Amino acid sequence: MPEILEAIIVEGRYDKNTLSQIVDAVILETSGFGIFNDRQKQKLFRTIAEKRGLIVLTDSDGAGFMIRNFLKSCVDPSQIKHAYIPDVYGKERRKSKASKEGKMGVEGMRPEILLDALRRAGATFIGEDRIRAPEETIRKADLYRLGLSGGEGSQEKRAALLQALELPARLSANGLLDVLNALMDRQEFISLASSILPRSEEQ
Repeated sequence: MPEILEAIIVEGRYDKNTLSQIVDAVILETSGFGIFNDRQKQKLFRTIAEKRGLIVLTDSDGAGFMIRNFLKSCVDPSQIKHAYIPDVYGKERRKSKASKEGKMGVEGMRPEILLDALRRAGATFIGEDRIRAPEETIRKADLYRLGLSGGEGSQEKRAALLQALELPARLSANGLLDVLNALMDRQEFISLASSILPRSEEQ
């Protein structure tokens, strides 16, 4: 599975599910129009854009372009690449009827179409020599060892870390893992978490 440096922004979870089967990348959701009033998520997008850049991959209908244009206004345009899917008319299998404009969204695109859209947008496909070494990657086990998942009080500790990092409070443990790996390596994370959560045991 090809690995992409930039974080990819899609509209919703079905888009994310489709894309996650095609590329290895940090994939973030706007929750549709939810991004318009979500200042925490807007700040998160700006932070990740500064670290590694963003690729916006929304549906090709009017709503998709509204979201795309909004992102241009809240993130430095020089840090955004835009990937566009073609207008394909029809409906996704899970839906009982087509969308208002009759176009299929990201979730309904074939893998080769999505890969081509990303390549045309100038996505950075990472070669084997540039992949982060396994020991540098933050893993679920690290969250567990630091008391951030799977244990008593882990939700409260995770909330404290999210607040310290100014990340959305609703970010799940898996979402947190994706964001952390976009922002820092394992040692940076352990040092940061240990300073925020002094009672956590460093491994």
